[in-house]
Amino acid sequence: MSQVFLDQRSMARDALMQRALRAARGFDAAGVREGDAIALLLRNDFAFFEAQQAAAALGAYAVPINWHGKPEEVLYIVNDVEPKVLVGHADLLAAVRAHIPAGTVVITVPTPPEAVRAFSLAEAVTQVPADATEWNAWLEAFAPWDGPPRRSRATMIYTSGTTGRAKGVKRNAATPEQAAAYVQLLRSVYGLQPGVRALIGGPLYHASPNAYARQALPICDVLVMQTKFDAEAVLAAIERHRITHMVAVPTMFVRMLKLPDDVRKRYDLSSLKWVTHTGAPCSAETKRALMDWWGPVVYETYGGTEVGTATLSTPEDWLAFPGSVGRLTPDARMVLYGEDGRPVAPGEVGEIFVRVPAYADFTYHNHPEKRKEVERDGLISCGDVGYVKDDHLYLCDRRSDMVISAGVNIYPAEIEAALLQCPLVRDCAVFGIPDEEMGESLAAAVEPMPGTAPDADVLRAFLEARIARYKVPRRFDFHAALPREDSGKIFKRRLRDPFWQAAGRKI
Repeated sequence: MSQVFLDQRSMARDALMQRALRAARGFDAAGVREGDAIALLLRNDFAFFEAQQAAAALGAYAVPINWHGKPEEVLYIVNDVEPKVLVGHADLLAAVRAHIPAGTVVITVPTPPEAVRAFSLAEAVTQVPADATEWNAWLEAFAPWDGPPRRSRATMIYTSGTTGRAKGVKRNAATPEQAAAYVQLLRSVYGLQPGVRALIGGPLYHASPNAYARQALPICDVLVMQTKFDAEAVLAAIERHRITHMVAVPTMFVRMLKLPDDVRKRYDLSSLKWVTHTGAPCSAETKRALMDWWGPVVYETYGGTEVGTATLSTPEDWLAFPGSVGRLTPDARMVLYGEDGRPVAPGEVGEIFVRVPAYADFTYHNHPEKRKEVERDGLISCGDVGYVKDDHLYLCDRRSDMVISAGVNIYPAEIEAALLQCPLVRDCAVFGIPDEEMGESLAAAVEPMPGTAPDADVLRAFLEARIARYKVPRRFDFHAALPREDSGKIFKRRLRDPFWQAAGRKI
């Protein structure tokens, strides 16, 4: 019997699907119609799958909200998307409940004990208020949905893109041909097939883990999710469940590689067949070390919420073209444009514009004019810059993260990748700060490895041995913990913005 796991706790997939159908009938009774939105303010939990599957059954949009956001950020999305229903964990709803728009049906999910422990939550905020609608009792009141099939909508992910407030990427309902091409594409890049034993690295409000989970759920033997990323717990889960397929981000690889050797050797990882990573550039050193450890099972994709999966690099492909993110997926188109708006020659750096026809077209919910800002010649940009060599795409950095110092373009991702190789560094973020002489100069925010106390001179010397001197940050600040999401992704804007605000300037 297929099982879905949250850490050590499990639920039979068939039982989860039946609960999802009960929720679908409940949503229908609440007035949800095809094309409406159901917002999910949920951590990784069985209820996330139940609500998302229920939305799909009704042809509605499931809208996962990044629960790391501050209350005003969460409420901005709720007000923008105007969901018919908002499903949320008790502790997450507690901070926003009083400000949820009138007319929104709010259903409260008890905060799971795994989250209470992992995030050290106060018991008072994890309980369902007496006057609230409790998820489990609510859905059990409905018979399973047995209405006619509706055209499934994709999950509507909110993304900030390159600048500004988050925008909902709202896709049209897929045609039957697009739906079939989409399933085939995701199975080819994730290796998913009936009987997989899959592990999801990261929170389900992110586009890649969400898409991966939606494809794996109907066909898996085992599907494992973590409440909160823990490097050793991932290794233990791989061994315990004989995981064959996994999706992750490079930060997770770095964390696992930095575990002590005796911990890394403690677990049998021989079941792994296909590990897909995306979401950020992965340094060549990190990827080579991971494949030395796990074998040639690491696949890489490039894309984004707006464009989908545009490239794929197989292990064999990457070993032949180290550092690349692979070739275009079937039928995808790509052009790189320079600052003059013209396509660049092979090997030259430009902004990446792509289109993947397996994905239905999209608009930004309530902001269709913003679509024009990211489109050129029918292709869409995710705000990244890179270059093409030998038909392979190489990434430089986010366009918005690029630093222009004394007229020279510098890409912080390259510096971060080098700095993460230092055994004294647990995590880091490099960004531009105001500089009267240079316009911008580089600053590095560093989280040291536990039990270490590196200083700026040590890190500066480490970098000077690996990258050009002009790329070495002038400033190093040390933090006990960097602001980050569960995936390990750092909130770089929270580190960078105070410097620019103090200078009275914006970038």
